Amino acid sequence: MADTLKLEIVTPDATVYSEDVHMVTLPALEGQIGVFPHHVPLVTQMVPGELIVRKDGRETFMAVGEGMVVVTGTHVSIVTDMAVAAESIDEAKAEEARQRAAARLRDKLEDEEVAAVNGALARSLAQLHVKRRRRA
Repeated sequence: MADTLKLEIVTPDATVYSEDVHMVTLPALEGQIGVFPHHVPLVTQMVPGELIVRKDGRETFMAVGEGMVVVTGTHVSIVTDMAVAAESIDEAKAEEARQRAAARLRDKLEDEEVAAVNGALARSLAQLHVKRRRRA
């Protein structure tokens, strides 16, 4: 493929994606970032949200969690705690997880527990956002 980037997305469980793509749009701490081939080198933090992969004229949508992103002119490497394709998201389970996390936040929690529950809430909200927006 001419003028492509190698996109690799790794979670604690597996390499979720590893293909040549034309563009990646990802949710970074600074806002949405679009990455094309020959992008300037960049290291940034990814936040929970929607990742969009453009390849061969088609777009693929994924819900992603927190992570780190390393960009070179030819490569995008993402290490994240969650990456789920829109069509694989179980909306009922994600809604259930959101409700559990929201209920747990109403309890008296230690700081570490609050951080963990907020992370779970953000991941479930990212999945719901992608699923409901795309209705895949």
